[in-house]
Amino acid sequence: MMRFIIATVVVIAFTQNLLAQDVQWRGPNRDGIYADTGLLKEWPEEGPEVLFVAEDLGRGFSSAVATSDMIYASGIRDTLEYLTALNLNGEKLWEKPIGRCWNQSFPETRSTPTVEGNRLYMLTGMDMMVCFHALTGEVIWSVDLHEVYGSRWDMFGVSESVLIVGDKVITTPCGELTTAIALDKMTGELIWKSRSMDASRGNLSPILIEHCGKEYVITSTQTHMIGVDPENGEILWDYHYNFLNSAHENTTILANTPIYNDSCVWISNGWDVPSVMLEIAPDGRSVSEKFRDQTFDNQNHGVVLVDGYLYGSNFTGRNSGKWVCMNWNTGEIVWIGDFYNKGPSVYADGMLYIYEEKRGNMGLVKADPKKFELVSSFRHYEGSGPHWARPTIFNQMLLVRHGEKLTAYKIGS
Repeated sequence: MMRFIIATVVVIAFTQNLLAQDVQWRGPNRDGIYADTGLLKEWPEEGPEVLFVAEDLGRGFSSAVATSDMIYASGIRDTLEYLTALNLNGEKLWEKPIGRCWNQSFPETRSTPTVEGNRLYMLTGMDMMVCFHALTGEVIWSVDLHEVYGSRWDMFGVSESVLIVGDKVITTPCGELTTAIALDKMTGELIWKSRSMDASRGNLSPILIEHCGKEYVITSTQTHMIGVDPENGEILWDYHYNFLNSAHENTTILANTPIYNDSCVWISNGWDVPSVMLEIAPDGRSVSEKFRDQTFDNQNHGVVLVDGYLYGSNFTGRNSGKWVCMNWNTGEIVWIGDFYNKGPSVYADGMLYIYEEKRGNMGLVKADPKKFELVSSFRHYEGSGPHWARPTIFNQMLLVRHGEKLTAYKIGS
């Protein structure tokens, strides 16, 4: 009896430990801000200590995520996407197929796992949604969104990382039948579907915001940003941002998860298309333009908001970009810095981690609106292909996904 009680306590403690995690795309709040503290404020000349290099994960641009006990990453082999679970030493625990991969433009995985409690949620590039048991990899349920809800893709298939809101898992399949849907996170059964805007999918992952005391989901189609009521799926507002050309092709790509703060939403997606600050009406049913900016057009790498200032890279050409800091309230560009090229950026413990996309140079920069101050840098060599996967920070580790490899750097002091 005592052994049973002890085992039960261990299981409950482990489950609660997982439940305490907010493990998803771009960190706990999907804003590129990580809560780790006690991190190095300067790196050795050769870079932080390498804890491990995990290989053979399959090709992917998706980020790795971690709980206090496990690390997860997705990747493609041949025609299938796989989910891989590692321990904190980088040793492979199990690997499970998710579904068929996208097989056209840039077929690498782009959806990042979302973990809540003992469940993990994934979308494939062909819109298969799968709920796994996070510890064992057992499939709890799966739904083919393309077959059931008629999802419609643009040239990149599915890039979205699903959002959990209460008892719902929310995604944006678009198409003739609906725009956004909410499924029961325990069973995969439909809770609601929004009206159709007769649009194709965008490439961004949605966010949940609290605005004037009420929760809203902000997501997109290929062309429009939209605000959705998470209780019933009503589309409350839409904003036409991406205008297709005469051949119905993208002029930019809605790929960046928007940033929300103080009733305003920042939209930026590169390719010399102006970024826009939208202000949401108090009742959440309309938006208006507060200002536009032509300088800070972040391509698909994401930005972070720290103490009233936005940080990230901009687009100066298909193969070039600089690093920018902008005043959130006024839109003033307060500095522009040089560091090889444009790329992803994340933030933790007072520092920006910037990662240029072409050669894999990683920089440690003070989050300071007064100047661009590069403290340390090193080059990340492991893996192959563009350095597009967003770095993540968990358990005082910097996790850098590049192609089929995942490298963990020790960044705790």
